[in-house]
Amino acid sequence: MNVLPSAATRLLVLLGDPVSHSLSPTFQNAAVRAAALDAVYVALRCSAGSLPELLRAIARAGGAGNVTVPHKQLAAATVERRTEAVERTGACNTFWFESGEIWGDNTDVTGIAHALHALPGAPSTGARVLLLGAGGAAHAALDALIGQGAREVVLLNRTAARTELLRDRFAGSSTTTLRAVNCKEDLSGDEFDLVINSTSLGLHADDPLPLSPGSGIRFRAALDLVYRPEETPWVRAVRSGGVPASDGMNMLLYQGAAAFERWWGRPAPIHAMQASLPRSFPDEEISLASHGR
Repeated sequence: MNVLPSAATRLLVLLGDPVSHSLSPTFQNAAVRAAALDAVYVALRCSAGSLPELLRAIARAGGAGNVTVPHKQLAAATVERRTEAVERTGACNTFWFESGEIWGDNTDVTGIAHALHALPGAPSTGARVLLLGAGGAAHAALDALIGQGAREVVLLNRTAARTELLRDRFAGSSTTTLRAVNCKEDLSGDEFDLVINSTSLGLHADDPLPLSPGSGIRFRAALDLVYRPEETPWVRAVRSGGVPASDGMNMLLYQGAAAFERWWGRPAPIHAMQASLPRSFPDEEISLASHGR
């Protein structure tokens, strides 16, 4: 059922830079149509300087939305009430207005947990993991890995200060061992159960691979949090070497479904959302409330 925009139409937005590549408007508007809701979801490119005021204005006008790179940590400082996932990660990707306050959640944690569950070859507990990146997505990935009982996570990022901040934020919060490194060469000959790319490398067609096949680092499975309609070059390169790999399309869907539930207080029409995406992936049991407020 299609619902035409009206004076009462609720505005849902994606705030970030860049946003022109995003599939969030595609599947969130499909969800709105499937649920016969009076709302529209749009992507708005915005700078860090304009994000706080824009987010507050949209939320206080009755709207809601998502936040993407590079503003997730700034959004966490902007919202007035934070879920436990935001408190743990220091990053926020979902916001809405409720009971007189602007709420923030990090549904990326839920999305990554689902993506890990669906990835062939990914270990469930006791894994040794290499995490590439130290931004907002890395915070969500590390939270999900700790929640799934990873034995050790090695944090690799080119900026030492950011890597150490990520390690220190989660240090002592679990039995997972955390180690920060800033040079790929230091890991040559090392072996991991899983590698996760949480950087933005792969978003553009001419980006270098986040981890080249000749790096000397061995791994049994790979998850790329970046997505493209035809999959990312890194996923294709990893698979060509016989290693199971998935990109961020699954994570995108499930974090979006969890966000829908925060905004509307009702189950997301997950199958309508999935059907709107450019390619499909295996179904799995839907349980999105574990990182809610």
